[in-house]
Amino acid sequence: MPIREISVGRYEQEVTHPGALKAALAEFFCTLIFVFAGEGSGMAFNKLTDDGSSTPAGVVAAALAHAFGLFVAVSVGANISGGHVNPAVTFGAFIGGNITLLRGLLYWVAQLLGSVVACLLLKIATGGMTTSAFSLSSGVTVWNAFVFEIVMTFGLVYTVYATAIDPKKGSIGTIAPIAIGFIVGANILAGGAFDGGSMNPAVSFGPAVVSWTWTNHWVYWAGPLIGGGLAGLVYEFFFISSTHEQLPTVDY
Repeated sequence: MPIREISVGRYEQEVTHPGALKAALAEFFCTLIFVFAGEGSGMAFNKLTDDGSSTPAGVVAAALAHAFGLFVAVSVGANISGGHVNPAVTFGAFIGGNITLLRGLLYWVAQLLGSVVACLLLKIATGGMTTSAFSLSSGVTVWNAFVFEIVMTFGLVYTVYATAIDPKKGSIGTIAPIAIGFIVGANILAGGAFDGGSMNPAVSFGPAVVSWTWTNHWVYWAGPLIGGGLAGLVYEFFFISSTHEQLPTVDY
């Protein structure tokens, strides 16, 4: 049962140990790379098309940018931190007993800081252009968006479990970054026109901080965390045996 594997962890091993700090630094840079590419693509499309990021072409461009960016971010972080790049993925891994609470919180701090720094760099590099916070489209309620975020993030974290965490994954683990990038791109095509298709509290947090826009921001935390946690429970309970394998981390 996944709940039996949940662990707080030891502070000196999960927070202050050089290996833990190295993993957190990797999460910081991976998230920075991902958010810079994803958020930057939307800003570039707005500049080129006079605020056309919400058009069908804009949604497709966002899906491609996020899919490619996440593929790279997960690939470069996989051997150091596991390449979470997302607090919801980290939470899903924790619920399934694949990462300790203290290590997870360390990852969260790194991921959120990476997103904020990416958005600040975008604002500086573009001469002050707005890093738009995630928002709901016209006619979409917060509960519509809440369901979208739960379902989309469930699909994302389920994919992470199947391709990167499951100890029985075999050689399919080599295509994990591709599969993870693809599911994010596909989900943005499905939900991007409704609530932006976040699936990632860090991705929503950076633009919200830099633009200081917090309208309905809770949706982009609650939905992904619930979806990610459910995916961790479902996959661990139904598909992973009692033999447990940790997410790839740096060797101590």
